[in-house]
Amino acid sequence: MSAELISDILHLTPGWAAQAEAAGLEKDDTTMILGEASRLAEEVLAPLAGRADEEGCTVENGRVRTPQGYREALAKLGADGWLAADLPEDFGGQGLPTAVHVAASLAFEGAAMPFMMIGGSTRAGAHCLIAAAPELAATWAPKLASGEWTATICISEPDAGSDVGRIRTRATDLGDGQWSITGPKCWISFGDHDMAARIGHLCLARTGTPEEGTRGLSLFLVPDVKDDGSRNAIRVERIEEKLGLHGSPTCVLSFEGAEGQMVGEPGRGLVTLFRMIELMRLQTGCQGAGVALRAAALARHYAGERLQGGKPSEPPVPILSHPDVRRQLLDMQSNAALLAALVAEAAVTTDAARAGDAEAEMRSAFLLPLAKNFGGEIAFEVASGAVQVLGGAGYTREWPAERYLRDARIITIYEGTTGMQGQDFLMRRLLKDEGRSLDAFTRAARAELTASPHEAEAARAAAMLDRFIALADRLMSSGASTKVLLGQADGYLRAGWTAVSALMAVRLAGLGEEGRAWARYRLHFSEAEMTRAEASCSLPPELLDSVV
Repeated sequence: MSAELISDILHLTPGWAAQAEAAGLEKDDTTMILGEASRLAEEVLAPLAGRADEEGCTVENGRVRTPQGYREALAKLGADGWLAADLPEDFGGQGLPTAVHVAASLAFEGAAMPFMMIGGSTRAGAHCLIAAAPELAATWAPKLASGEWTATICISEPDAGSDVGRIRTRATDLGDGQWSITGPKCWISFGDHDMAARIGHLCLARTGTPEEGTRGLSLFLVPDVKDDGSRNAIRVERIEEKLGLHGSPTCVLSFEGAEGQMVGEPGRGLVTLFRMIELMRLQTGCQGAGVALRAAALARHYAGERLQGGKPSEPPVPILSHPDVRRQLLDMQSNAALLAALVAEAAVTTDAARAGDAEAEMRSAFLLPLAKNFGGEIAFEVASGAVQVLGGAGYTREWPAERYLRDARIITIYEGTTGMQGQDFLMRRLLKDEGRSLDAFTRAARAELTASPHEAEAARAAAMLDRFIALADRLMSSGASTKVLLGQADGYLRAGWTAVSALMAVRLAGLGEEGRAWARYRLHFSEAEMTRAEASCSLPPELLDSVV
């Protein structure tokens, strides 16, 4: 998908026009910025990705060695401002809206998702420090923005993954603002590397008792190199051997009395870190959209070049001319475009929420689990579709389709699995919230559909919205036990996606003939998908009890 088309999607997003005006951005400016991002992705990142997948990462003398070219690529991203496009200028950023960063990220993530893992955590870490520890941010944020230093997020432990309240890593007060951090951390992307002079680990550790659960956790900035230049007491135990993301070192770290400083207030570590978590979940949506767009483009290119079939008496024809191949491509292109529209929507609402818009804050909370989860599902489906279109060639490493498939599989797992997103979407965003986030989304969606010039598409999307609201009302009034509701959470999550993607389809209809085709294709299947989601929400609980 071209920079022009991504720019068009952004400009169809409600709320973007006001943000662009406030930032002094004309549409041509946005298109130019995205064009530069696309150029860098093609010239620097895409060639790097294939080599990095083959070379992988290794541990040598206790330090992680990254693939050749990584250091230079990170320096290029930092020097050109791409690591900090949406950071405040006072902290080394460009001061651009989040939506511009997200739109540019589609090109970067599609070209080299494993490498861009370091950009996501570094940017999110800078935002976290700016919000919670301005005095630390004054030193750290400009260095993170430039790529001279990088940041990680350290939450998981061997016995504490999604169950964060079971974290055992302990922080001991040393006085003078310093704390000693001791314990294991795992699944740390770029937890060690040779690309920058310093790594700041934003690490959750326990300052309270185990019985306090998450309320006993505080957040710390723990650098791998101390201010005096000496190494901190952090050891790389190993890097994981993985299905995909070969170019991203996933580290197991041991903090052995490492010195760090508290970020935010004692006992509010998870609350403080949530700003970073939200940004990284939005990044997963960008990853999914970027991979999906690139995989769909690869399949379209191959289908236009590969000659097979036709009349025996005539030259073979491109497989693009075969109806079933065209159906597959339409499915891939439609889903990728829908996802791009959703992450643009999520980015615009994120910035509006930061500016104090209460309605946008509720919509952002509603949309984020959907962008996160279906970013992963769609990326995997589209990458699998690309392998199918390429046939035997797609199953080989001669083409990048199989790499896209391997890399995309992780997106629905890290930063909260599908099950966790479903629980959050139902138990927190609907029930605990008493439907306020849903109501905020509904108000905005109805206003957009009412104003849409695409009446037929808008009517079908409105029907999906009505069914989703009816399902939400039924779940809210059911009086079902938590156990029963948790078994219905996945169905409710999928019903939400069906309603939101129908709205995005109407938006895509504004892109002209191609966008109208994507919209019609998506809406053609929406009713069946909603019916399946509704059925999942009425699954007899005893069926789940039958699993042994």
